[in-house]
Amino acid sequence: MLAATTTAGAATTSSRPGQGRFDQPQHGFAPASTTLREGGPGDVGLDQRPIRDAEQFLRSWTQPDTSGHPHFSGAVGLLAHHGVVVDRYAVGGALRYADAKGTELPPAQQVPMRDDTIFDLASISKLFTSIAALQLTEQGKLDVNAPVVRYLPEFGVQGKQDVTIEQLLTHTSGFDADPSPSLWEGYADIPSRRKAVLDSPLKNPPGTTYLYSDLNMLTLGFVIEKLTGKPLDTVVHDRITAPLGMVDTGYNPPVSKLNRIAATEYESNPPRGLVRGQVHDENAWSLGGVAGHAGVFSTASDLATLCQAILNGGSYRGHRILRPDTVEKMLTNYNARFPGDAHGLGFELDQPWYMGALSSSASAGHTGFTGTTLVIDPDSRSFALLLTNRVHPTRGWGSINAARQVWATSLAKAMAVRPVVGKDEWYADPGDSTTATLSTPPLDARSGSLQASFHAFVDTEGPNDPFQLEASTDGVNWQPVPLRATGPGAPAGTVWSLSGHGHRAWWHVSATVPAPSAMTLRWRYTTDSNYTGRGISLDGVKVTERGRTVLDGERNPGELSSSGWRLSTR
Repeated sequence: MLAATTTAGAATTSSRPGQGRFDQPQHGFAPASTTLREGGPGDVGLDQRPIRDAEQFLRSWTQPDTSGHPHFSGAVGLLAHHGVVVDRYAVGGALRYADAKGTELPPAQQVPMRDDTIFDLASISKLFTSIAALQLTEQGKLDVNAPVVRYLPEFGVQGKQDVTIEQLLTHTSGFDADPSPSLWEGYADIPSRRKAVLDSPLKNPPGTTYLYSDLNMLTLGFVIEKLTGKPLDTVVHDRITAPLGMVDTGYNPPVSKLNRIAATEYESNPPRGLVRGQVHDENAWSLGGVAGHAGVFSTASDLATLCQAILNGGSYRGHRILRPDTVEKMLTNYNARFPGDAHGLGFELDQPWYMGALSSSASAGHTGFTGTTLVIDPDSRSFALLLTNRVHPTRGWGSINAARQVWATSLAKAMAVRPVVGKDEWYADPGDSTTATLSTPPLDARSGSLQASFHAFVDTEGPNDPFQLEASTDGVNWQPVPLRATGPGAPAGTVWSLSGHGHRAWWHVSATVPAPSAMTLRWRYTTDSNYTGRGISLDGVKVTERGRTVLDGERNPGELSSSGWRLSTR
């Protein structure tokens, strides 16, 4: 049974329409009857330009760069908003290379990516295991607060008697990251490999730390099999994929679908050659291709159905896989004591490193080692899917996290942020490792101080990407001005800079600027080399002195000098 007490300390985000959030969404799930339909960005009020830019970014990453190879062989992306699939994009190759060195196959032997290409999801498989477990909680067969030994007595060795089901779902059990030795190389057969999982020791005391571990979901898969009396692949099919109509989703895909499956790695250890149509993860492979942590194959269309079912509160086309209250708990942060590692029951939460500007305390998702990404944003009723075979032909070609961010952020940037005052606003999205400034002319202060006020929509990585108001008497030496901000998610008290993400609301900001002589003000947004979020919107700029208007940026935007800022109507 799901206990409400486990949600203590969880943070949620909500807002009323009209507060200037992305596309002015209403927090909460979509109507259970929402069915996905095809459309374009304009059909739901989105700007197509950020999406098209992201498509070109993906295309560029399928081309060789200075390293001599691309970041990934190919990709399929899908974006949806308010029940409309606004973009499908396929680029590159599902099968492209002849060997681990990256020798390209002759064009006639290559297989291009298509909308219906089937991908090895890798760790996104964990979401299916989690959903299957939560279905058992609804039936009263599984209690997430109970110790695992209640269901698997043989698990209670090596000090694991107190590990709970919740700790498996939130990666706080204390397990090390992976089985050691690897299941495929350390044990002779499947029974001995399963026993090795159950016998695995802990690295840390249960509940004391967050450490992402495949052992958690391997164990949970065994629990599901014990309680249902069926293999995990049968449970996932009968209780999740078949009811939702996910016809291309499952473990160990049939040979008849091989021509649609994206190739993964050329493996020499173990000596598997080109892995295509079999699970890439070696531990899952050694268990027959069915495991709690990996093994599921799927398409972008099938995953879109799953995402919309989550946004619908657990149902799609009249078929319910979870109750709405269970979905709510599944997307609640149980790891508030581990900042930066927010985690629901199976889903990761608020991870800007791959969720980009869709990230918030409500945003949920997961990634897979093979190059797959799933992000659900309940606040805007949106989701972003990016499926790549980045391990083809080798896992050594590097990270694709930047592409993950760009794809999710494109959907966030496509959503409107309406001006608070007038018809337009100033917008800065300078990218990584850059600075944008918006400056006033020298302002005359007769009384020795100026009052500045403005509205700010802030979506940045955090303190490493500060947005500041600065003052200077000579235009060379600048000093930050203390600020006070009000609005949903605004920092309390006086601060020297504004930053943060996920609140998605306009803040009203005010400042008192000592001005012993002519003073120039500038708004500066500086980014580091990592994630930048949606950027900064600035509106209603006004400077006064004892009620006298010194500068009105709304009436006279031409008085402001811009470097990296532009006027925008959305």
